[in-house]
Amino acid sequence: MDKIVRIDMGAEGGPKVSTGPLGDYAGFGGRGMTSAIVSKEVPPLCHPLGAKNKLVIAPGLLSGSVAAMSGRISVGCKSPLTGGIKESNSGGQPSQMLGRLGYAAIVLEGKPKDDTLYKVFINSDGVQITPDNSLKMLGNYDLVAKMNAAYGDKIACISIGQAGEQKLSGASIAFTDMEQRPTRHAGRGGVGAVMGAKGVKVIVVDDAGMSKRSPGNPEKFKEANKAFVAGLKKHPVTGEGLPAYGTNVLTNVLNEAGGYPTRNFSSGQFEGAAKISGEAQAEMENARGGEGSATHGCHKGCVIRCSGTFYDKNGNFLSKQVEYETVWSHGGNCGIDDLDAIAQLDRLDDDFGVDTIEMGATIGVAMEGGLANFGDAAAAINLVKEVGQGTPLGKILGSGAAVTGQVLGVERVPVVKKQALPAYDPRAVQGIGVTYATTTQGADHTAGYAVATNILGVGGSVDALKPEGQVELSRNLQIATAAIDATGMCLFIAFAILDQPDTFQSLVDVVGGFLGADMTADDVTELGKNILKMERDFNERAGFTNKDDRLPQFFKDEPLPPHNVTFGVTDEDLDQVFNF
Repeated sequence: MDKIVRIDMGAEGGPKVSTGPLGDYAGFGGRGMTSAIVSKEVPPLCHPLGAKNKLVIAPGLLSGSVAAMSGRISVGCKSPLTGGIKESNSGGQPSQMLGRLGYAAIVLEGKPKDDTLYKVFINSDGVQITPDNSLKMLGNYDLVAKMNAAYGDKIACISIGQAGEQKLSGASIAFTDMEQRPTRHAGRGGVGAVMGAKGVKVIVVDDAGMSKRSPGNPEKFKEANKAFVAGLKKHPVTGEGLPAYGTNVLTNVLNEAGGYPTRNFSSGQFEGAAKISGEAQAEMENARGGEGSATHGCHKGCVIRCSGTFYDKNGNFLSKQVEYETVWSHGGNCGIDDLDAIAQLDRLDDDFGVDTIEMGATIGVAMEGGLANFGDAAAAINLVKEVGQGTPLGKILGSGAAVTGQVLGVERVPVVKKQALPAYDPRAVQGIGVTYATTTQGADHTAGYAVATNILGVGGSVDALKPEGQVELSRNLQIATAAIDATGMCLFIAFAILDQPDTFQSLVDVVGGFLGADMTADDVTELGKNILKMERDFNERAGFTNKDDRLPQFFKDEPLPPHNVTFGVTDEDLDQVFNF
């Protein structure tokens, strides 16, 4: 990947496309690329929906190659939800295709002078941008169907639904999967609102005629990739648990551990967990769609295959296999134990283009605020539909849990930097609480997945209920995660590389073999540290201080059943996370 395409949406005479070399951004990919461009080029105090913000879409360093698990993509900007720097990560097909086309990044700049909506088409001939107001207020599913009719069924789409067009802070960006469905999302931080503010409804990618990217050291790369795949397949999580039951395998695990946030973080266990668990979901999917329906890859080159396909009671496709975070946010968090209702909510979220974590957390807050009763699935579905319809209530809900809590006068609002906490209560999983509090991204489990060590015993063991050792654990994981996000690798490789030193070395050799360089573990660590330093620098210039690296007070004041424990990591210790 040797070029960056920039689209100035505010240029005189209409949007202007320019393509240039990587320049100062050579050697960056994925989260490294998005954070480098945002940190250097976006004024930290600018309005997130204004002309000076930029939306950066970047495949990973290895995307477009045959490296296993290398098809993730990063989206970066100043977040309209947190007000800080944002990297939101997704699977799907576009990353591999952009890599094969040679693009290290797409940068949307400026702002249209009117409300015209545009579509972008990228192929081997270059980039075309066309006004198309017929796309206004289409959901992602109808939009992709329209693009397939126009451009064929070999394309990939990057798009926003109604939430992004309305510039709501919970809006996501959809990426199509291998079946041309908008089921993969860069969900967190309101990145879809920034795409909407740029006036871009969809980016269509067609890599016809392009070859896979070639490694710098083919022999080293080939051998390392083979060993890396073998390592993933022999680990019990990446080789057995995730392929069989998907990410939702965690529901029973976290519920048993007492760390499953229930009814807006008021308890750590949900009595209906077994009904919505990964085991129950896989059994339902295989029964309705045929054996094998519960395992599926979100992009070419995936060997873990932790996704699946959810069919309704009549055997018709409804959504992708609902991920653990979504099952939790719309399920236990809202007191709902009906998988069909949860899958319908997931489908609506994907279609309207909203973050499932933010949306589910918001409904939990809304239920606590009296808009519906916990456990009322029909009411939850109607609340999400308000977002797609663009009603005043829908605009409030689509703006996230923090805004909704403020409007409804709710005290227990589970957010950090205004971004909703995911599916692990920080009182019962204290390492993830450190990550929630201190990550540059706002509350985000993927920024440093301490659950692996706290709960699953991967990479060692640190007592989940005690504060000791959590800062060091979160720090090391945040550094490693930033580096993984730069490569385009799926974060789930972390289970195998944390437990198996030979698999970690294989990963280092895959990256080094592809780049044609001798890499060490120290090089990976330095990459992660540099990305975090850029992100921290942006946030500091945006006005963030250590006071923003805190959990809401109720986590310190309210003991969580069944362990009746509060979050015990001190503020002084939280301030040590980034003392590399």
